[in-house]
Amino acid sequence: MLYNAKNGTLRIGGATIDYIRFGTGERILVMLPGLGDGLRSMKGTALPMAFMYRAFAKVFTVYAFSRKNGLPEGYTTRDMARDQAEAMERLGISKADIFGVSMGGMIAQHLAIDYPEKVGKLILTVTSSRPNPILTESIEEWVSCAKRGDHTALMDSNVRRIYSEDYYRKNNWMVPIMGKLTKPKSYDRFFVQADACLTHDAYESLNYIKAPTLVIGGEKDLSLGGDASKEIAAKIPSAELQMYAQWGHGLYEEAKDFNQVVLDFLRR
Repeated sequence: MLYNAKNGTLRIGGATIDYIRFGTGERILVMLPGLGDGLRSMKGTALPMAFMYRAFAKVFTVYAFSRKNGLPEGYTTRDMARDQAEAMERLGISKADIFGVSMGGMIAQHLAIDYPEKVGKLILTVTSSRPNPILTESIEEWVSCAKRGDHTALMDSNVRRIYSEDYYRKNNWMVPIMGKLTKPKSYDRFFVQADACLTHDAYESLNYIKAPTLVIGGEKDLSLGGDASKEIAAKIPSAELQMYAQWGHGLYEEAKDFNQVVLDFLRR
């Protein structure tokens, strides 16, 4: 199969976790997605993900994990990090480089703090170590849309807050189509993950992270703010910081050099 892409499911403690795998490299890279996982899991996305991150396929065997299915209310980012550690154990991954985006970066923080032996290098992209006014406003806006069942409004807010003004202006015509095609049967999974973001707080423990760390942020991040990335980099010992002046939360898709920046860090 193209890029050796495969879809998989793990069973952990009575629940299942969807994951994908692609690439043929000797090193292991684990990717943890953002809050979008609350609307759709990684199930069945092996090929598009492998294509999007094909630059990693020769150097790494890449795994990307969803949160477990059937998340109970009150489940935290730290609980999710525990699940992630167990998933790695089940797959025989004793140690990996960890690449967390947005909410995935929150989980990655706890993984690096609580299970340092499992983390090689750490990449924290457009994420936060604790709630801030921009993050809170964004998530409360999305939750409000979901609670009234207005998926088109949720998608519009999502695209507006994640991507650049130019991207939004050119592509907002697609929002009504997205609203119809991507509406989940239930928002329960989304609500649990949104609450986990609002209660995430690893700030005081960031100094315990020993893994070589690259923090990537966007100055125009309308989802959680660029200062959130700067705060993390200042707290983690010897962390490197890469800020994109022209991009926001979706820089991992919009910045043409993003994958290369991550690869260069991992290869050093």
